[in-house]
Amino acid sequence: MHILMNAGFGLTPVAVALTMLGWFVLVLAVSFIASRGMRKETEFFNGGRKTPWWIIAIAMIGAPMSGVTFVSVPGMVGIGDTAMSYMQMVFGFLVGYLFIAFVLTPVFFRKNLVSIYQYLEDRLGTAPHKTGAWFFFISKLLGAAVRMFLVCITLQLMMFGPLGIPFIFNVIICMLIVLAYTFRGGMKSVLWTDTLKTVCMIVSIVLTIVFIARDLGLGASDTVRTIRDSSMSKIFFFSDPNHPKFFWKQFFAGAFTVIAMTGLDQDLMQRTLSSRNAKESRKNLIVSGILQVPVVFLFLCLGVLLYIYAGQHGISQSGDLLFPAVATGGTLPTAVGVLFVLGLVSCAFSAGGSALTALTTSFTADIIGTEGRSDESIGSIRKTVHLTLTVLMAAAIYIFYILNTQSTIDAVYKLASYTYGPILGMFAFGLCTKYEVRGKLVPLVAVLSPVICYIIQAHSEQWFGGYKFGYELLLLNALLTFVGMCFLIHKNNSQ
Repeated sequence: MHILMNAGFGLTPVAVALTMLGWFVLVLAVSFIASRGMRKETEFFNGGRKTPWWIIAIAMIGAPMSGVTFVSVPGMVGIGDTAMSYMQMVFGFLVGYLFIAFVLTPVFFRKNLVSIYQYLEDRLGTAPHKTGAWFFFISKLLGAAVRMFLVCITLQLMMFGPLGIPFIFNVIICMLIVLAYTFRGGMKSVLWTDTLKTVCMIVSIVLTIVFIARDLGLGASDTVRTIRDSSMSKIFFFSDPNHPKFFWKQFFAGAFTVIAMTGLDQDLMQRTLSSRNAKESRKNLIVSGILQVPVVFLFLCLGVLLYIYAGQHGISQSGDLLFPAVATGGTLPTAVGVLFVLGLVSCAFSAGGSALTALTTSFTADIIGTEGRSDESIGSIRKTVHLTLTVLMAAAIYIFYILNTQSTIDAVYKLASYTYGPILGMFAFGLCTKYEVRGKLVPLVAVLSPVICYIIQAHSEQWFGGYKFGYELLLLNALLTFVGMCFLIHKNNSQ
């Protein structure tokens, strides 16, 4: 027992290492089993399109959630007047999933796409295709690197630092883990490890709620009542349209965020394109969209209990630091710390693995191109790209560590939010019109739109009577791209 506890002050580095090692062995075994029988390199990209829809549905529940999500969502309920307002976006997510299921998915399956950005090639030309692929590449690489950086920092504090291992070796070890289970199996490995991740995440959250409620002396009904009566449990905000948390702003932003960041994101759509056909893909999207509502609600309920627990035990941390502080602080049973590490590791590495697989797929299919190449040639290119991107992601993580400023992290997250606007605008133009455009000028529109969007956001309070942009900034970005492309329509076009 002395291995797991350190004089009553939470998990020791050895306990964290053992938990991480156990998960790694399990995920490698799952990856090995999943990748058996792969005969063609194209199966790396789409899993051979043989995966049962219900497996993809379970995988898709946890797929959008990273290690950052695991610690941030519970922590957000006590920040300012945020409370549970995130649920307003989650309700909007459902509308987004329905749009993806009934509008986007049939188009992607009908065209038998490996990468969803190949649609832009078919509809608008080579330049829009490359533009969409590069916007995704930059956003996903930096976003994945930031998420892995924050997890590496956590592991450095909990395990690698106390064991005397420098941060650079932390990064190398973490990226080798990601490489190990994705290099061969690709999307098959991602799907099954995502399924494992979803199970680990839900079990960790539910059991943590049980342990905290028990420590607070609450039964099941008392726990529900305590959460319901808390000032942090407010979900709906209808009173002030100018407020970033106003319901309709959050709801519609949630719908369009899912359309852009799931339906038009190769990382997440690559899973649903592994379904046998469009009909099964539709089922997995609807089921996973519905099930995400109670899962996110559990995260937020945990957040309320964490703040109540912290207040009673003199724990001062809040936000992203709250969950780690409570779970590994030694005031709760060791099992809570193990559950936290398990949930964090499963979320973080699965998100990193899926991002790396999607980046490899998009770079190989969109930027290099696979048309006319043999399966052996595609395999050689894919492996080279996969290894190169692993090194690039590791380098980006270490650069963030050297800079180590909150402003750098914020800047990268804002960059990621801006890059999906042009992608959404291009797809909207392609789906909603029949016009052809001067494709060579599309990259210029895609770059100018976020610039104009930033200027508008910076002056919105002054120009629009105190209006503050929230997540709906994505819609403005997409609209600017759409309007810009309208100016590129060929004069001899007719619908």
